Amino acid sequence: MLPKLSKEIDSTLKARIEKLVLGVDKSSLGAFAYGEQIEIRMTLPRRIGALGVVLRIARDGGAERDITLERKKLDEVTDLFSCILDTRELCGESGCGLFYYEFLVLRGFDTLFTTTYNNLDFEFSQSVGRRFRLLVHKEDYKTPERFGRGVMYQIFTDRFYRGDSEAARNIPVREDARFNEDWDGGVPEFPAYPGAPFKNNTFFGGNLWGVAEKLDYLASLGVTYIYLCPIFEAYSNHKYDTGDYTKIDGMFGGEEAFDNLIKMARERGIGIILDGVFNHTGDDSLYFNKQKRYGEGGAFNDPASQYVGWYRFRSYPNDYESWWGIDILPKLNHATDSCRSHFTGEGGIIEKYINRGIAGWRLDVADELSDKFLDELRARAKSTGDGEAVIIGEVWENAADKVAYGQRRKYFLGDQLDSVMNYPLKNAIISFCLWNDAEMLYNTLTEIYASYPRCVSDKLMNLLGTHDTERIITVLGREEDHAGEPTAALARIRLSDGERRVGIDRLKVAAALQFTAYGIPSVYYGDEVGLEGYGDPFCRMPMPWSDMGSEYRCEILEYYKMLGRMRLDEEAFSGGEFYILSHTESSIAYVREKNDSKIIVIANMGDSFTLELDEGTEYKNIETGETVSSRVEVRGNSALLLKELKK
Repeated sequence: MLPKLSKEIDSTLKARIEKLVLGVDKSSLGAFAYGEQIEIRMTLPRRIGALGVVLRIARDGGAERDITLERKKLDEVTDLFSCILDTRELCGESGCGLFYYEFLVLRGFDTLFTTTYNNLDFEFSQSVGRRFRLLVHKEDYKTPERFGRGVMYQIFTDRFYRGDSEAARNIPVREDARFNEDWDGGVPEFPAYPGAPFKNNTFFGGNLWGVAEKLDYLASLGVTYIYLCPIFEAYSNHKYDTGDYTKIDGMFGGEEAFDNLIKMARERGIGIILDGVFNHTGDDSLYFNKQKRYGEGGAFNDPASQYVGWYRFRSYPNDYESWWGIDILPKLNHATDSCRSHFTGEGGIIEKYINRGIAGWRLDVADELSDKFLDELRARAKSTGDGEAVIIGEVWENAADKVAYGQRRKYFLGDQLDSVMNYPLKNAIISFCLWNDAEMLYNTLTEIYASYPRCVSDKLMNLLGTHDTERIITVLGREEDHAGEPTAALARIRLSDGERRVGIDRLKVAAALQFTAYGIPSVYYGDEVGLEGYGDPFCRMPMPWSDMGSEYRCEILEYYKMLGRMRLDEEAFSGGEFYILSHTESSIAYVREKNDSKIIVIANMGDSFTLELDEGTEYKNIETGETVSSRVEVRGNSALLLKELKK
């Protein structure tokens, strides 16, 4: 059972580490601005027998340095050891960077080492363990102020809505495109087996006119940002094989539909975020032009083409680098100035679309984009318009110390990203909802918050599913994993009524966590009505508009609408403080708080229990509207959202 709620973080540690900056408690953080002075304190029970404490710290890949902490008695049974870290002196001429540190407790005959699993809590061990991270970022590093409020909604344009307007009905269709008219459960084209080649040229006909027509629906979900999968001219239905970055795909409505969507969304306070696929193009593109759709030129056909240096040919023209060896996706060579400048230069793609009114970019496969490219991209974005365009990277792991292709990345030092896709949280929420693993959820929430700059944590893209992953209700509801089965079988598998009921109950818990953790929730289209499907392409089913009135879809939708209203109504979810009250093996409680807005979140996947509340304080159950005080029942497989009522 969770203990009585209080504002103090419950700590069962026999020793405690605190970090303070200019008198402000930042003990939960692991990232600091260049120029800050950090007072590090370790409180130890005297019975541990510590004769001294040493802080051992090293820049990533650099030499270790030992700093002896000063000691003083706190009381009859406790000692305090402390030191001051000056980040300017720590970083030296090398500037901002990533550091790792640990504490050595010297006891005369032996030494205790700290080891941490979440960059905050720690245990003692007899040998070197996992060290704490400390990230020192640029002094002026900040992320867009507007981004983070409300809800983000991801749309795979071809599968969202076809549009009923005259302009939508008169969209020109490419000659070799095929159509599937079945929006009532129609299955996307799929390969003969996982990884087998297929054309991806079968369309359902969704377009940007259709997205604009559904803006009121999106606003009812609390949506403040729409993240569009690629919309630039391309051969496929998914558009990750860009043909021309300067054009909006004609089958999505072209330039007119795009400008109309920007205008109509802005009128509703909704920003549009585009998918920037800048690591590779399609082979059927203006730049590579292997299929000669763009005439006789292009890097593949003309060794004198201006685009030859944009790619890496091992043996011209048939042997070239491509994304993950997929030859229809030739990899761009950003070491070539003209290639890089096409995106990041004056008048380039980044500037062009920000000036047309977009709110930011999600960067596809950010791990494969060079530091130079990311540095230039961010600089261009921040110098364009009002500088508020958000830059979100596709990163699947902890991005504070991510290593990609043998290189430590610099995403959060202040020159590259504002945010990343929060896949670690997705994995932890699923583990919690499927296997009652509150420990993994606690450690993930803590590790991310204690690793990233605070301005990044407030803007994280919190997701449960995307165009790359299985549908979340399928993951949470299925009784058995069908991975490895033939694609034809996966295309037909659906949840039983019993599985769906389990999936809905678990989905509500998952969504409550997704919407209340630090960051901004990102809802993949259709998840809010229980759209099913296994991995790509079955996670890209058409939106079930004709079936929106079914009982179970309405149940899920109403829950998402409640969460969306809460996100807009409560100031706590716009950069509010986050702290964990307590967790057990199968439950967790945490707080979001800002000014007069305080929300307590309790998620429980174990047995029901009664929670005692702070004496003299009343709370409102946000889902039911009921006022509660003294105690409340927390059912199993449920989440409870309590708003503290101010007197």
